[in-house]
Amino acid sequence: MKLKDEEILKLLLASQTLEKGLRAMMDAYQSRLYWHIRRLIVDHDLAQDVLQDTFIKAYQNIHQFKSDSKLYTWLYRIATNESLQQLNKMNRMKKTDEDAEYHMQNLVADNAGKDAEEIQILLQKAIQTLPEKQKLVFNMRYYDDLPYEEISKILDMSVGTLKTNYHYAKDKVEQYIKDNYSEEF
Repeated sequence: MKLKDEEILKLLLASQTLEKGLRAMMDAYQSRLYWHIRRLIVDHDLAQDVLQDTFIKAYQNIHQFKSDSKLYTWLYRIATNESLQQLNKMNRMKKTDEDAEYHMQNLVADNAGKDAEEIQILLQKAIQTLPEKQKLVFNMRYYDDLPYEEISKILDMSVGTLKTNYHYAKDKVEQYIKDNYSEEF
């Protein structure tokens, strides 16, 4: 049985129920956060590491949570920041002669399940070509179906900017798929 945010927070803020609160928070949000992170990071193992870092950071900073937003909004913001830090680390560690876009596209293909549909692989490759902000907005809107107002709180951007980024991202993804569908498959 999943608890409501208020109940989870109450458990997290009391020292005698902290562990139970952490388990409840993880039960409630682990899957959603994993897939949010996975779409940004692509690699399963790295996504698991970032998810763990997200929950550790949330645990360490739970007393700083302000109830002016929903718990999942706060967790998404932490997960997004942790994902961006991981991506920056990956970019710094990459060999200088390796193209970042090519590397990320190969990660998509390498991490696709055996039964993954070809168009899904192509979609993921298209998303990996997007600039960072457009990729974030596209993933949160397209996959997580978050309202612009929530994305605005998570990314600290205006709704108008988010809508523009989503529009451009959608157009680029569509164009990439049109340009590459027949070539690759």
